[in-house]
Amino acid sequence: MRPLTLGLAQLSTTLGDVRANLEQHLAVIDDAAKQGVDVLIFPELSLTGYVLQDLVPTVAHRASPEDEIFGPLLAASRAREIDLMVGFVDEDARNRFFIASAYLSGGSVVHVHHKVYLPTYGLFDEGRFFAWGDAVRAFDTRFGRAGMLICEDFWHASAPYLLWLDGADVMLFASASPGRGLSANATLESSRWVEHVLQAYSSLFTTFVAHTNKVGFEDGLNFWGGSVVFDPNGEEVVQAPYFEPGLTVTQIDLNQLHRTRARLPLLRDERHALVAREIARITAGNAGARDKG
Repeated sequence: MRPLTLGLAQLSTTLGDVRANLEQHLAVIDDAAKQGVDVLIFPELSLTGYVLQDLVPTVAHRASPEDEIFGPLLAASRAREIDLMVGFVDEDARNRFFIASAYLSGGSVVHVHHKVYLPTYGLFDEGRFFAWGDAVRAFDTRFGRAGMLICEDFWHASAPYLLWLDGADVMLFASASPGRGLSANATLESSRWVEHVLQAYSSLFTTFVAHTNKVGFEDGLNFWGGSVVFDPNGEEVVQAPYFEPGLTVTQIDLNQLHRTRARLPLLRDERHALVAREIARITAGNAGARDKG
């Protein structure tokens, strides 16, 4: 199995200007294709910008060939033979709006993920403007089975755990994470938290984790970038610069999945039926109940 070439597109988007952001996407796709990238992943809401608020209904699109924004992206995926993960605002048939990521390949929409967990605390206010997604599912690509999550999704262990059980060997995470907090050694606290979580998932689930984060300023927020890839051993493969837009290209060896899981058979030994049973018990209101059998 040949190495998979990943591209991490760390963008500074123009808030609310989908057409300008599309042009930026197409330029990065062209650059990535010239470097032999197989899968190019963009940050959360890469086509729209993050701090949308009342702009949400005006920037929504649907991932279809007929859409004026997705048409050129799908054409590029086909012509350039490159798979894409792009961030956008999705509008459903009932006019609900979702923070979404779409996976495009060969001119087709392979999968769309709607953000499941919407932070509405601290400086975040997503629950006022977006609907919650209600599914976490892996999907098949020409490189194997993958899964997508968006920012707050992977702060809840249930979401990557479900992807793992559903067969995802490559987890593709997208964020629009602003910088906040400094530790005693001047490390950015928000980047430190994210990187620890990503490394933990790659180790616990013996899978590849690729994360791309936006950069630039919006409404007083400074997004820190630092896009990163971890392998199934929890080892860092590559990290993009903090605060700088650009394309970072790296290769991952999918054969590492076999080597790691032969040594550490966590997936083989996972008792998901037990987990399902205990979740059902807790959901039924029996948390803390003792087994009397």
